[in-house]
Amino acid sequence: MVDWQALQQTIGITFRDVSLLQQAFIHSSYINENPSLCLLDNERLELLGDALLSFVVAEKLYHDFPHSGEGELTEIRILLVRQETLAQLAVALKLGDYLQLGKGEEATGGRERQTNLADAFESLVGAIFLDQGLDAARDFILSKLGSNLERVRSKGIGRNYKTLLQEFTQAKLKQLPTYRVVEASGPDHDKGFTVEVVLGDRVLGAGSGKNKRTAEMEAARSAWEKLTIG
Repeated sequence: MVDWQALQQTIGITFRDVSLLQQAFIHSSYINENPSLCLLDNERLELLGDALLSFVVAEKLYHDFPHSGEGELTEIRILLVRQETLAQLAVALKLGDYLQLGKGEEATGGRERQTNLADAFESLVGAIFLDQGLDAARDFILSKLGSNLERVRSKGIGRNYKTLLQEFTQAKLKQLPTYRVVEASGPDHDKGFTVEVVLGDRVLGAGSGKNKRTAEMEAARSAWEKLTIG
């Protein structure tokens, strides 16, 4: 039995409509294996939560970094709402414990899978917005991203790994990297992309994201760290 009251205590929000909270954790695999239950999966809430995260973070950065340009703010936003960051927040809240998964997804580690955890966090944000309104959703997002925002303030603007990688390969290897999409999955409204960055015939790194720009930045980060850190 899932203890939804415990989750509400963890996040500090009491839902008016608990079914919205429950829907945020219903994975499509659970629906596929239990069609008679007439439940909705969390994909629509995930879409809404993704948009809310981008909006709230962009709004916050706009006010907190008045002298930064569009490019710099975009890179910070990508860093703050990327899949890895959201999955880490989900782990801290133990959201994986509440996921409703199909047997196959459960057996293959779906409860710990980064994509499922990040999706659950986004879905939870969407549910909070629908149940409590924009202010509550904004407060929740900013409270969970607080330490990440402070890290950006203390260390300055995040690194543009595509630029760093290009400068490194041009200086050291006399070549420029290129990017190619190797996978695009999911429905049209919620696609995920996997991108490889290559130098000649050599694959330097790969990255995933909800748009090509994010995936390319993750691929560039992976490649740059391998080349410079080892």
